[in-house]
Amino acid sequence: MLINAEHLLQYQRCKRRPFLDIRGDKKQQDPPNDLLQKLHADKIAHQQSILTPLSYHEPDYPYGDWEAGAAATVELMQQGVDCINKGVLLITYGEHTLLSRPDLLFKQPGQSSFGDWMYVPTTIELGKRPKQEYQVSAAFHAQVLATVQGIEPEAAWLILRTKMTSYEVELSKWTPQMLSILQEFIQTLESPVAPEVFIARQKCNLCHWYSSCYAIAHSQKHLSLLPGVTPLRYTQLQALSITTVESLAKTLPSVLENLVGFDSEVALKLVVQAESVVKNRPFILPYAIPTEDITFTAPIEIYFDIEAQPDLNLDYLLGVLVVDRQANTEKFYSFLAEKPEEEEIIWQQFLELVWRYPEAPIYHFCIYEFDTVKRLARLYRTPQRDVAPVLNRFVDVYEELIQSVALPIESYALKAIAKWLRFEWRDSEASGAKCIYWYDRWLETGDRTLLEIIQRYNEDDCRATRNVKDWLANFFQNEYYLRQHKILSN
Repeated sequence: MLINAEHLLQYQRCKRRPFLDIRGDKKQQDPPNDLLQKLHADKIAHQQSILTPLSYHEPDYPYGDWEAGAAATVELMQQGVDCINKGVLLITYGEHTLLSRPDLLFKQPGQSSFGDWMYVPTTIELGKRPKQEYQVSAAFHAQVLATVQGIEPEAAWLILRTKMTSYEVELSKWTPQMLSILQEFIQTLESPVAPEVFIARQKCNLCHWYSSCYAIAHSQKHLSLLPGVTPLRYTQLQALSITTVESLAKTLPSVLENLVGFDSEVALKLVVQAESVVKNRPFILPYAIPTEDITFTAPIEIYFDIEAQPDLNLDYLLGVLVVDRQANTEKFYSFLAEKPEEEEIIWQQFLELVWRYPEAPIYHFCIYEFDTVKRLARLYRTPQRDVAPVLNRFVDVYEELIQSVALPIESYALKAIAKWLRFEWRDSEASGAKCIYWYDRWLETGDRTLLEIIQRYNEDDCRATRNVKDWLANFFQNEYYLRQHKILSN
């Protein structure tokens, strides 16, 4: 069986994915989505930016014929060329074959089977940090290369998408870990069944097996679908034979609070979360103290949402919904940078608008909007007197909600909560990730329909945030009214 560095990289993120990549039914894969295609294109562009100034050789072979590729690569190494791009290295490892395709092989002084030179591997990654999975993959390339050239390379390198592009991988540390992961992966491959499903939203959403795995998890009512159940906590719950949402809902929080990954607050919240799902209704968390920011209804309220292009470090759309409850009116403002250099213009437009309503609270969902306003203020040297009072009016609806209630949902993302409240986005396929892709396409093609979709999505995000805020305020008021009524009745 052929094992490559990508398998090990994915295995560290999800034990199930590489098993399915090798042994699964390809018909069950999701079709490639726009964001995956964009990431692939971004990686190619990043690699090309690194390769352009270099002088290198490439092995000549029919793609997919790895034995021919390996032979052509060894021939280049025997010639002692300075740099090899897209080299192929093959070795036998027990009953398996290890395939290494480092992005670059650089010639260095040393004694190898080729002569008084040796090679070191370099991998080009799209990430900005030297993550563990990158370093393990680099150690894999180094280990295969060591067998091919008869000597361990002096180092392995990562080229990342940061100012300090080159990062040296400490092989003495990462090679033993890589070998351990490799052995575990081989054992997993030799099992007759795939590893257990575990849905981790951020890691799973871009996987081509997501729909297949989610269908299995949903049919099993798997605990990983419950918000707050991390892989570590799931392991702890399994050890106590708590494997269903129903059993978790009946568990005393005190049983969990001293486990690894738990504390008294996490344990209580997780049990209430399970109870909420089992009974299909929301609960106020026992320790929750609703703040006036949520329970108070201001005469004028502002709802704020941003669309950004992280690769350009650009916040290109600042959407603001102004709700005047006294006049019973609402108006949406879409401050859009059609070109990246217009970011400062929309920043000033945003500030001008929110200062028209100096007493209005500014509601947003998650910390990004708050952090972005601080970033833009620093970037464009906005005086603190113009920014600090604005930031003081920010209210994070997400934080208020997760600290106060448990909802019978699988995720506390805005879309999941708003859809539970029966709010619908006008473009059902739109998402923050797709907006990144669409804005890139707008810059390339000038197709204004792409901007219109983004603006609709941004407006719907603002309106969804308003729905969540209004529901939360009403829920608190109704629940506390009922509590007070019960107390008086008794």
